[in-house]
Order: sequence, then C-alpha cells, then structure tokens
Amino acid sequence: MNDFLNDRKTKLEDFKKNIRKKQTNYEPIDIPDGLFVKCEHCGAAIYEKSLEANHSICPYCEFHFRMGAFKRLDLTVDQGSFQEIDQMIMSSNPLDMPDYPDKIKKGKKLSKMNEAFLSGTATIVGLPCAIGILDSNFMMGSMGSAVGEKVTRLIEYAMKQKLPLIIFSASGGARMQEGILSLMQMAKTSAALHYFDQRKLLYISVLTNPTTGGVAASFASLGDINIAEKSSLIGFAGARVIKQTIRQDLPDGFQTDQFQLDRGQVDMVVHRKDMRKTLYKLLQLHLERGEKHE
Repeated sequence: MNDFLNDRKTKLEDFKKNIRKKQTNYEPIDIPDGLFVKCEHCGAAIYEKSLEANHSICPYCEFHFRMGAFKRLDLTVDQGSFQEIDQMIMSSNPLDMPDYPDKIKKGKKLSKMNEAFLSGTATIVGLPCAIGILDSNFMMGSMGSAVGEKVTRLIEYAMKQKLPLIIFSASGGARMQEGILSLMQMAKTSAALHYFDQRKLLYISVLTNPTTGGVAASFASLGDINIAEKSSLIGFAGARVIKQTIRQDLPDGFQTDQFQLDRGQVDMVVHRKDMRKTLYKLLQLHLERGEKHE
C-alpha cells in the first residue's frame, strides 16, 4: 500500500514539474514602443493610431489628451486659410541660464516651431479671425519674453485689422529661465488686452489642459468669453503648493474644468469635437451684433 501511495505521489510531482516547465516555456512578445498609449484618466491601453484618428480623445472615458499647435489648428480653422505672422520671433538667453539653449533646441524639435506660441490669421467656416495657440510640447507652453511679445503683437494686429481674437492656452506658466523678464509679460499682455477691449472687439480665450501659472493669471483669464476644453486642468499653482501655503484641505477636483464652470471662472465647457462649431457660432453672433449696431 505504501509503495502504491509513494508511486502516486512521485507521478503527481512529475506532473506539476511538467506543467511549470510548459508555463515558463513561452517567449516574451516584443511590442514596439509607441504602439499603445495609456490613458492617464481611466488607465485604458489605446492603440496610438486609433487615438490620433479620434482627435487625441480616449474612446473609453473621453479624456482629452494634449494636442500640438498644428494639429489643433487643422481641427479648428478652414483648410489653407491660416497665415502665420511673427514666425521669426524666438527666445534668447538674457540671464545666461545654463542648459536653457538646449531646452529651447529640444522644444523646437518636439513642437516643430520656433517658439511655444503659434500666431496668425485664419477663417472659421468663412469668418475671419486672429488666432494664437500655445504648444505644450515647447517647454510646457511656458511664457518667456518671446511668447509675451508674440501674444502682444497678435493682439495689436487684431486691433489694427478689427478682427475677433481667439487664443488657445496650454501652459505651465511663466518661463523660470527668464526670471522677472517672463513675469513682465503678464502685465504686457494684459495691458494690450485692455486697449483691445476699449475698441469693443471680441476676445475668446480657450483654456486647455493644462492652463496654469502666469498664463492663467494673465491673458488666458481675460476673455470676453472664457471656454474650457473638456478634461482641462485650470489654476495658478499646484494643489500641493496651495495646500502647504494655506494649510487647509482643498475641495475635490478644485482645478478641473467643471469646478471652474460651477464657480463662474469659465463660461462653458466644450468637447474638442464641438470646438470649431462653437467658435463659429460665437463669431457669427458677434458679427450679427456688430452689424445691428452700425
């Protein structure tokens, strides 16, 4: 009897060893980098080409991924209507900050732009406008002297040509490598918008993910109409910094698009696929109102 049990036990152990051997016999699958993208909101793995075809929107939770300036331009304005201005305004290194030139060079490569702000004129469903777009691929869309100058010149050009102005913001704030010079751009752009407002011209500010720091504290929040793109983070400082400063717990989602809408910081939250249509309707209403007052 004992011999029979020992024999059964030996066969069972051999069977388990064979199973383990089979389970560890598989070759790892080599998946190329960049084939799938993980959604930072729901965690889903999304095929990169499917994500791009869906305008960088998660097909599962509709989280809006960040979008470069040229892609956003293609999605917003009429094909072939964009005319760029101030293309050759670029950052220097006024404070001789180490590694800053390398960061600028990297930003140019990633964004395929000379600076973080793309500006010019275009039409949206036939209606003319001046348009500017910050690209977060260029040093997180930070505002240095060159960006501030380009924003100001776009405002002045729209004022001279009597064009409605649309600016898409996506920024980490003022560019720390330029110190006080970058902070001065907040005052400069805000002053230009003050004169623009006195001419009774329309300024639509579109805040995308993320819009923070000095950009959020200046021209991004000064629109006649402030629109938040869905999934946008909007605020001045980060949640951790604010909590450490005021020593109080912060409400859940206090920098989300919906939170800003509920408290009147923005006038509407718009899905990316509806942005072009929404901007067209606002431009059309502004044009009709102008005609009635003439």
